Amino acid sequence: MGGLQNIMDPALIWFILGLFFLLAELVAPGLVIMFFGIGAWIVALACLLKPISLNAQLIIFIISAAVVLISVRNTFKTLFKGHTSAVQNPNKDMDDFIGKRAVVKETIIPNKSGRVELNGTLWSADAAEEIAVGENVHIVSKDNLTFKVKKS
Repeated sequence: MGGLQNIMDPALIWFILGLFFLLAELVAPGLVIMFFGIGAWIVALACLLKPISLNAQLIIFIISAAVVLISVRNTFKTLFKGHTSAVQNPNKDMDDFIGKRAVVKETIIPNKSGRVELNGTLWSADAAEEIAVGENVHIVSKDNLTFKVKKS
């Protein structure tokens, strides 16, 4: 019977529930579910420190999850959002490619895109002249996901 009491320990139940919420955040990202996991862990800690009633546990869970959600979510959203044109210069990332050297991996023919490799990634490329596989090129400009290139 002692083993069953350990399994039914409120601190363990809240800890497992918190772990479930944190794992669920990985499956359904949205930066909301994880805060319920943090709230559940706060309740688990409270249960370890002092035995409390189920009503008190639920109140602590709701309040702690809401407080953590409201106070930290905007900071996390900013960290995980990535490139946002309203916050960052949209031309900055594009200009990073101009002037770089790439290697032709698929022959480039005028009016027909070929492929170049830059930093281990293949990109579509256009040129005004035919450029054979293996030749080095410089990136002149970028149009969406296609580089405009010239022979080096």
